[in-house]
Amino acid sequence: MRLLSLPLPTVLSGLVAVLVGYASSAAIIWQAALAAGATPAEIAGWMTALGIAMGISTLTLTLWYRAPVLTAWSTPGAALLVTGLQGLSLPDAVGIFIVANALIVLCGVTGLFARLMRIIPHSLAAAMLAGILLRFGLQAFGTLNGEFVMCGGMLLAWLLFKVFAPRYAVIAAMV
Repeated sequence: MRLLSLPLPTVLSGLVAVLVGYASSAAIIWQAALAAGATPAEIAGWMTALGIAMGISTLTLTLWYRAPVLTAWSTPGAALLVTGLQGLSLPDAVGIFIVANALIVLCGVTGLFARLMRIIPHSLAAAMLAGILLRFGLQAFGTLNGEFVMCGGMLLAWLLFKVFAPRYAVIAAMV
């Protein structure tokens, strides 16, 4: 079996990529669904469907290109949905989601996305991303509520491993 012969750092890198790609945005996706008026059962269904779709697309693209390809949702896009879906019904939100994804696929297939990325300055794109994610980053610090020891331990583990064993820094912080 080829899988059993993979080096540990390769397996851990893949695991970290999947965990970060999925878990980093899960709370934001949950908030976007709540903003659209979804019930917890509907949100669980959304999360399940998204997880299955990401798994199938990752597996398909990896087999097609014969190289690891990981698909994940867009964190800035999800953050934008949280504020953009306020006051809309759930069917409206689903319709917007479907149309937006169709436009994204169209941009990718036609090459429009590549042209836009050449035109838009990288600093402007980074500023737009920062503007969307700033509120969520600041709220993360607001939720510490006396958990300074745990957060400090995570930060210390990450810093130490970043210096002495960079490949394992994220895993050390998660443990």
